[in-house]
Amino acid sequence: MAKVCLDPGHAGGNIDPGAVNPETGLQEADVTLAVSKLVAKYLEAVGHEVILTRTESEQAETDSLAYRCNLANDWGADLMVSIHCNAAASAQANGTEIFTTLGETEGDRLATCVINQVTATFPDLRLRADWDDGDPDKEQNFYILRYTDAPAALLEMAFISNAQEAEKLADPAWQNEMSRAIARGITDYFFYGKN
Repeated sequence: MAKVCLDPGHAGGNIDPGAVNPETGLQEADVTLAVSKLVAKYLEAVGHEVILTRTESEQAETDSLAYRCNLANDWGADLMVSIHCNAAASAQANGTEIFTTLGETEGDRLATCVINQVTATFPDLRLRADWDDGDPDKEQNFYILRYTDAPAALLEMAFISNAQEAEKLADPAWQNEMSRAIARGITDYFFYGKN
């Protein structure tokens, strides 16, 4: 089976909690770790090997994006999915989105598989897409995407700065459904093969 690297965004705790909900104090790093651990459980259940770039609630070495990429590359990952919560100055900002590097890559197909499962599972979660090149992913030169050798995508599950979405992000049942959707998307990527 495949080797999957999951990247729970941010180093956690006092080092880098990621985005924080101003009302509840919910930290992005806590949500991404909880979801990533569940994704790993579902992928391992169907035979995939999984490595997480961060396994603790606060892990200093993971504050280095180079460390994360090197971990995936040295292990020989077949793909990388970086998991995040979005945030914006406006508390009204909402929805889910997924990023890949610039140009047409296998990361695009991975991103499409993952976001299709996420939007099918959560029809009330608005898809923030860029359809200019025919697929829903947005393209950015994020370090984690650029320097990972394997196809990679970065998922922003929902907005932690939005009260309604933060409530969902904090809900273990919602986290479980999100993790199942991400795992199904990753499985789809391998099942349907290369174009």
